[in-house]
Amino acid sequence: MNVPEIDVHEAARRRDSGTPVVDVREPHEYVEAHVPGAVLIPLGEVMARAEEVPSGGEVLIVCKAGGRSRRAAEELRSRGLDAINVAGGTDAWIAAGHRVVSGDEPGA
Repeated sequence: MNVPEIDVHEAARRRDSGTPVVDVREPHEYVEAHVPGAVLIPLGEVMARAEEVPSGGEVLIVCKAGGRSRRAAEELRSRGLDAINVAGGTDAWIAAGHRVVSGDEPGA
C-alpha cells in the first residue's frame, strides 16, 4: 500500500494548523521527548486501539525514525483513516529544531 509521507517541516505546519499527531513509539521513548500534542498509541496496539485515532481528516503518524510510523500508517489506512507518515520521525523533528515536550502527557 502506498502511504503518503511528509517531512518534519510540513508536519510541524500541519500540526500547528490543528492536524492531530499519533506517536507509535514505546512509552519509555515517548516520555523522553515527543511532538507537542502527540497521543501515544504504541505500534503493537495500533489496530486494537484504532478507534482512539482521530478520524474525519488527516492524522500524522510519527515514531523515532519513520519505520514504525510507516507500518502504523499503512495499517490505519487499511481501516479507512487518512494516516500520513512523518518521514524521519522524532529524530528528524528534533534535528530540525522543532519543539518537543517530555513526560507522559501529550502537552501542547
